[in-house]
Amino acid sequence: MPDFQELSGKTQEHEFYNNLPEGYAAGKTKYVVVTGSVISGVGKGTFTSCLGNLLKLKHGLNVVPIKLEGYLNCDSGTLNPYRHGEVFVLDDGMECDLDLGTYERMLNTNLTKDSFVTAGRIFKTIIDKERAGKYLGRDVQFIPHVTGEIKGILRGLAMKSDADIVMVEIGGTVGDIENSYYLEAMRELGHEEGRDNVCFINIVYILEPGSLGEQKSKAAQLGLRALMSTGIQPSIVVCRSEHPLKESIREKISIYSNVPVERVIGLFDTKNIYKVPIQLMEMGVDKMIFDILKLKNSSKSHPDFLKWEQLSEKMDRAKSKITIGIGGKYTNVHDSYMSIIKALEHTAPYFGYNVDIKWIETTEICDGKEKGCLKGIDGLIIPGGFGSRGVEGKIDCIRYVRENNIPFLGLCLGFQLAVIEFARNVCGIKDAASTEFNTKTKEPVICILPEQEEVKGLGGTMRLGGYDMKVKKGTSAMRLYGSDMARERFRHRYNVNTKYIGVLEKNGIVFSGMAPEKKIMQILELPQKMHPFFLATQFHAEYTSKPLAPNPLFKGFVEAAINYSKKK
Repeated sequence: MPDFQELSGKTQEHEFYNNLPEGYAAGKTKYVVVTGSVISGVGKGTFTSCLGNLLKLKHGLNVVPIKLEGYLNCDSGTLNPYRHGEVFVLDDGMECDLDLGTYERMLNTNLTKDSFVTAGRIFKTIIDKERAGKYLGRDVQFIPHVTGEIKGILRGLAMKSDADIVMVEIGGTVGDIENSYYLEAMRELGHEEGRDNVCFINIVYILEPGSLGEQKSKAAQLGLRALMSTGIQPSIVVCRSEHPLKESIREKISIYSNVPVERVIGLFDTKNIYKVPIQLMEMGVDKMIFDILKLKNSSKSHPDFLKWEQLSEKMDRAKSKITIGIGGKYTNVHDSYMSIIKALEHTAPYFGYNVDIKWIETTEICDGKEKGCLKGIDGLIIPGGFGSRGVEGKIDCIRYVRENNIPFLGLCLGFQLAVIEFARNVCGIKDAASTEFNTKTKEPVICILPEQEEVKGLGGTMRLGGYDMKVKKGTSAMRLYGSDMARERFRHRYNVNTKYIGVLEKNGIVFSGMAPEKKIMQILELPQKMHPFFLATQFHAEYTSKPLAPNPLFKGFVEAAINYSKKK
């Protein structure tokens, strides 16, 4: 039993209740805390990122978001896309919630692992501290230790990022057991930081049952009651609804929540979420935040916000459309491909176009059915994925677009399958396969990375995050990047078997991107004399594409699809 140093109860309690980093000064950073009521998927991530967009791009504030998730996983890496949508990967390798992708795109920034926290990470940290004797013999409890750890994370992020505003999204719905300690931590934060330093925003959903034909606020009222019962008084209430919010509903919510009616905001469904920051500005939400947090208001728009307004207008003006096929096995859960959807969505308007997506369920493709499934498309994307289900259908799709000169972009697994398809049908290696799907294959054109051979666990063990790569001169990749070096984000265990690189290149494949110090192929393409646009990447180009800076490879693909559509 360790001989713990005796401390006074007051000193020890203060340390764990407040968890103040050394040098931290209350009031230097302001906090905006966003919670959700009534239903999950109410739009907290979208609202948080749009408000952050307005405060950062228009007013020039250093806005840093953070998502506090309630699940006990240490990160999102092992979550099934059917249950949780896309796993988004940050440059530092953190596998996280798709909301982090929304934050990066809307705030035009790159985030770090400090912006994503799960209950698993918090509890693991606390248990590790307890095992190391860091709590000086005390019994470890939700209050002060769990709530103190949460507050310490927020304050640490504030100091590390030198943020003007830390925007905190609480995952889940008010009333969930798994986020109750987050809410308690936020109540404590509001008390300790002071009234002028923390703004609470609750997003509620206004139901509109088809059988009644009118908006009903009772569920929203009960959600607000649940929030206020935790000791949190919202400063602003955002009412999400299918149709414009009725004034009578605003008044009811105002009375029930003790929030002035002018701070009850209505946000109804819109097709163009890129206009939401502009709508928030028109409703004066930024001015409300400045008033609540006693911040100096900058009325002059920064150039990036003007660019954002112009992009949203381009989206509304674009009348022409291209149809892009996405071939995968999670096609009934579109969130599984969120970053790809958004990359297409914000790239096409730069060419005066919008995109229609045709979902192609590759598990159902066999015996030549790909021709019918791909009918009418102007380009095909084969995205990342794991496991053998649907693989042969994807390979059939790749063969069809290669032989019919339809623009193609392969991402991660799409890159590996493009290699397999080419090896089988051009190089004559009929048994070409990946050891991921067939460990006994005689022609392993795709094999596991050497450093992955001894890895046993699944979580956080892949080749993850941002890596630099060399781009070969004179190639399409070089033309698109405009540089012989690029940086992209990866999430994979398998790569091209180096034993087959020679035969693949001899038959026409150009490996136009590779790791600087390792023989890891990262971009492949076919010369234009063989195909107008056939390019695939071992990395996820969609992760780095942002509305104000679309990924160059997506720009090349969309432009090629537009050219193809004009020739049909």
